[in-house]
Amino acid sequence: MRRDVVELRRFYAGPLGHAVREMVGRKVDEAWGYATGLDVLALGYATPFLDGLSRAQRIVAAMPAQQGVEVWPVGGGGNLSCLADEEALPFPNAMFDRVLVVHGLEEADDPLALLREVWRVLAPSGRVILTASARSGLWANAEGTPFGSGRPFTRGQLEQLARDAELEPLAWSRALYAPPIEGLARYAEGFEQVGARLWPRFAGLILLEAVKQTFAVKPKGLRAPARVFVPGALKPARTPALARDGASGPGKFGDPAAGGSPEALGAFGQSS
Repeated sequence: MRRDVVELRRFYAGPLGHAVREMVGRKVDEAWGYATGLDVLALGYATPFLDGLSRAQRIVAAMPAQQGVEVWPVGGGGNLSCLADEEALPFPNAMFDRVLVVHGLEEADDPLALLREVWRVLAPSGRVILTASARSGLWANAEGTPFGSGRPFTRGQLEQLARDAELEPLAWSRALYAPPIEGLARYAEGFEQVGARLWPRFAGLILLEAVKQTFAVKPKGLRAPARVFVPGALKPARTPALARDGASGPGKFGDPAAGGSPEALGAFGQSS
């Protein structure tokens, strides 16, 4: 069951929430800059991390029905958020250039179905940033925070999930090295710098950027036996009976297994 939107808003209004907003928002800014002229979808509860995308052509926030929705932006003169079924987003195909998913995967009923919808609404070569609680981090066990609910992920699990949804991982990063203790929120910047060098596996959050690849896929070939005569490869054998008649025996056919292997579609590539 998903956290209520009121709990999420309360968390991000506190010291720990401000620290998370700054650490994760910085990663989004590094990846996408100002998102100049792009259409952006914020899925889950990603609105606290959109401040840096100030030059985007359009930003829409879609919040799952089980979570609830809030007006966004606050005091902005209009509402750009909506309630949505995470497995049937109310948007046409290929509408967005960028999708940011925060607090979306961990508590989703079907994470793969959610990502297939992300794939559908992404434009060709569009990019998505997936954030998820790290299985080896402290935040996955902090039930007083939104990151302590639902299923945490390892980097490999998140990459495989993206590939299953036909999203090819491009790059990944980690964040939230500070312990999820409110009194230490003021030192989050120091923990972030030291933790990335000394104990990277204890980060609380994994961020994975992936791209939507759209091209014709060549079917994978199947190995099939083939009988091929190779002239002169072997001399014909002579049997006693045939030798008496002065005739030659049949030639030997080539071994299909000795030939080249069939072509197969290679992997898209490896994430950095």
